[in-house]
Formats: sequence, C-alpha cells, structure tokens
Amino acid sequence: EVDAGKQVFQQHCASCHGREAQGLVEDWQQRQPDGSLPPPPLNGSAHAWHHPLSMLLQVINQGGAPYGGNMPAFAERLFVAEKRAAIAFFQSFWDQDTYQQWLQMGGTN
Repeated sequence: EVDAGKQVFQQHCASCHGREAQGLVEDWQQRQPDGSLPPPPLNGSAHAWHHPLSMLLQVINQGGAPYGGNMPAFAERLFVAEKRAAIAFFQSFWDQDTYQQWLQMGGTN
C-alpha cells in the first residue's frame, strides 16, 4: 500500500506537501497573505498524526477550505483505496513512537 500511495502522493499531494511529506513552508502555522494556512507537513513533524483516519479522509475529501487552507477537494478525484494508500505513504515517515501514539489516540477510527 505504501508503494501505491507514493505514486498517488507524488501525483496529487507532493507539489504542496513536499515529496517526502515534509511540507514546503517552515512556519506552516502562520497564515499566508491571503489569510489561509499553508499545507502542513504530513511526515509526523506537524499535527496530522493527531487526527484519526476518518478525519484524514474527511480533509482529503472536503479539501482545506473548512479548515482554513486552500487544498482542493479530492472526493471525486481519487478512489478510497488511493486516499488510504496516500495516507499510508505519509505515515511511513512517522517514527514508531508517533505511530503508536496515533493508534492509542484511536487513529484507526
């Protein structure tokens, strides 16, 4: 799934979140001139791991607008399996402690 996710991520996510999900903006919590929040790193160094799978899928489906960002909605652009694979790809950058905390917080919900 991680390999499939890499292809999906590189094609649809990397231009904003970085090729290794590292983010492209150092201060991702600082609003941009247009008032939106920049795309956060997804590699475990930001807050993505605080959200359960259902929330990660919701953000992918709805896009960033409901959360103060500019990410487009992917509900009609990607299959569920592609979305899950992209998540598995960026989770592959999380260290074991981060992943375990995510699980303990109900991450698979």
